[in-house]
Order: sequence, then C-alpha cells, then structure tokens
Amino acid sequence: MQFQPKLQAATLQKRYKRFLADVTYQDGSTGTIHCANTGAMTGCATAGDTIWYSTSDNPKRKYPHSWELTETVHGERICVNTARANQLAVEAIENGWITELQNYDRLQTEVKYGSENSRIDILLSAHDKATCYIEVKSVTLLEPSEPGQGYFPDAVTTRGQKHLRELTEMAQNGNRAILLFAVLHSGIEKVSAALHIDAKYSQLLKQAQKAGVEILCYKAEISNTEIRLNSAIEFLDR
Repeated sequence: MQFQPKLQAATLQKRYKRFLADVTYQDGSTGTIHCANTGAMTGCATAGDTIWYSTSDNPKRKYPHSWELTETVHGERICVNTARANQLAVEAIENGWITELQNYDRLQTEVKYGSENSRIDILLSAHDKATCYIEVKSVTLLEPSEPGQGYFPDAVTTRGQKHLRELTEMAQNGNRAILLFAVLHSGIEKVSAALHIDAKYSQLLKQAQKAGVEILCYKAEISNTEIRLNSAIEFLDR
C-alpha cells in the first residue's frame, strides 16, 4: 500500500482524548490531528517522536490530518492507524504474500457472522474448500525488556474476547478460522498473547487454538511512502 498523497512529518507533543494529538509541524506551527487508534498505544506516542500524517480532501472534516506512523528515537517505525491493518491484510492476500491464505475464489470484508452479532474482517470462500473466517488484529506493543517481543492486546479488550469466541464457534462448526496478527512495528520479531494485560483474552486464545483456530503472524515493511504486510514471523504460545 502506497501513501497517496505523500505523508508529511511533524513532531508529537501529546496524544489525548484517545482520538486527538497535538503536533508541531515542520514550519514551526502547531495544530491538532486525528488519531485513529483506540488502544493504549504504549511506546507509540512519546512526546518528541517524529510522526507522519496523511491529509484528507474532505472539507467536512474538523481535523483534516490523520496520524499514520510513528518514528521513535530508536529509529523504529510503527503504523498507529489501526484501520490500515485490514487494508494491508486484504492487499497481502490478493498479492499472494500470505501463502497460507491462497487459492480461494472470493474475498469479502465486513460480513455478518456468529451468534454474538459480529462482522468478520475477511471472509474467503471457494467451491472446494471450507469457508475461511479471518479476524485481523494490529500488533504494536513491543516489550522493551524482551528484545523483539511483541504482545497483543495492549489493553483489556472485551471486543477482542468476543471475536475469539466467534472464531472458536466457526472452527467447531467445521469452518476454517484464522486469527491474523498484523505486526505493524518494525522492532517486533515475535508475538505472544499478553497474559499480563488481559488474562481472559489469553485464556480464550488457548481455547480457540484447541478448537482448531489457526494463528498467523505477518510483519509489515514500513516506510513513510509505503507499507507491505509480507513477512511471516513466529507466534510464541506462553
């Protein structure tokens, strides 16, 4: 996925009210931009970090600029716009970069499913295969004390817990069910469930695996011009 038009750089002052961030632009002026991330963003929003933002041409938007990437003082790049994860997953499947998800005839997004009234991120189908349900989760939490170790989630997620129950149900009904961790942090080389943050999520994930839910982890190559979700990395079951 290429950023069109080009992203612009600014310096982060602070993130607040979950959806807003104050920045200093390259010309020295200051302003507020939109943050499309409801998570804790631990390690992704330190004052003084370089951030990269996109600009919408929608005149009705109160905040036309959107925070897309963070570049930390250590040179790590992080995609903080969680809406990008699904877009990147669709692109990766369609381009053959996720080898485990090939040879399906049809790809759909945001399809209603499950007994808890959910919408699956990606649905793959073919006449000679079991229907494949794919839930995509963005991973950006890097544990500083464990080099390369990423975790999901970065905060307690009742929504994520619901999605695991839904995937478990799909697997039990004979479908293929996938939890796809889209790793959007250049410093993360392996992923685990964050037992220390959300013990219930970790428990449900183990139950899902026993029911047949597959876990895939793919890491993105990130620059201020392009992102590609194309490198398989390890999931460590702890």
